[in-house]
Amino acid sequence: MRVIISGGGTGGHIFPAVAIAKTIRAQFPHATILFVGALGKMEMEKVPATGFEIVGLPIVGIQRRLTWKNLWVPFKLLASMWKARRIVREFKPDIAIGVGGYASGPLLRAASGAGVKTLIQEQNSFPGITNRILSKKVNTICVAYEGLEKYFPKEKIVMTGNPVRPEVVHLQGKRDAAVKHFGLDAGRKTLLVIGGSLGARTINEAVDSFAKRWEEEGFQVIWQTGKGYVEQSRKRCAGLKHVQAHEFIKEMDLAYAAADAVVSRAGAMSISELCLVAKPSIFVPSPNVSEDHQTKNAMALVSKDAALLVKDVEAKECLGDVVSEIMKSEGQLAILSKAIGAMAQSNAAERIVEEVKKLVLSEA
Repeated sequence: MRVIISGGGTGGHIFPAVAIAKTIRAQFPHATILFVGALGKMEMEKVPATGFEIVGLPIVGIQRRLTWKNLWVPFKLLASMWKARRIVREFKPDIAIGVGGYASGPLLRAASGAGVKTLIQEQNSFPGITNRILSKKVNTICVAYEGLEKYFPKEKIVMTGNPVRPEVVHLQGKRDAAVKHFGLDAGRKTLLVIGGSLGARTINEAVDSFAKRWEEEGFQVIWQTGKGYVEQSRKRCAGLKHVQAHEFIKEMDLAYAAADAVVSRAGAMSISELCLVAKPSIFVPSPNVSEDHQTKNAMALVSKDAALLVKDVEAKECLGDVVSEIMKSEGQLAILSKAIGAMAQSNAAERIVEEVKKLVLSEA
């Protein structure tokens, strides 16, 4: 089997892509897998670190502000389309898989135009423009949320869920190791705060305001601040015994295992992980994303009483009270844990690979 996987730009696109690739390799050890990303984006570094080959397209996105850089966009798009056609012609894939992000557009269009079977994986409850455009051409669309027939041809949609990093969501028997790793007080409830690898300013400022109060109320906090806020947050934590700030948490399985509740942005992959680990969650959607899709992601859970939502503009005022209320209520923690766990979709990568096999074998 010869497979191209295209897309990236963020971890939310890259993690599913790598999970799909690893699952294909597990089932087809002799498969040849090539990634196609966007030059200068994080996939060009992250994908080779997992052992897969990647080539880059010169494509860039349009800047929302007025800038001369937008003048180059049409030329880079044309260059990317030309290079994508050459990659497809030379690699001769049996299937091309798009996971969202700039590079998946030219590559999937080139593959479809060459008669190659195509599949896209949409992580969000509100699809990005690239996947909405591609949906008219591809054979199969794998999704993680209900209701996407509003944006995609219904007959192409398959509910699979989002592939997640398996090592992150396997928590059984890790609670004691988590307490030891983070140096926690086993008698206190633990709040985990994650704003993404780069951090989230509003969440950080809210935690900065409420950390002392939460400690006084008997909670302890594991706080992933992101790179830009770590020094300030550590100064803030200096006098607090039960609040610890981390620039980035590599051991997310232990962080999840320690947590009684989680405050998080509402990226699709974070939500998928939190469903699988069944952690009571308070989402503070980022306002700085296209089409406000994080709010739509969160509302898919909130509408089923499986999570709570605090608007970004209200976080510095309201987050403290919301956290205190659920952390003090064993009943509410249990209800939220059961409800979010019921929305988990396990084995997503395997389900997607089943769809890949159907498409490839139909050609055999």
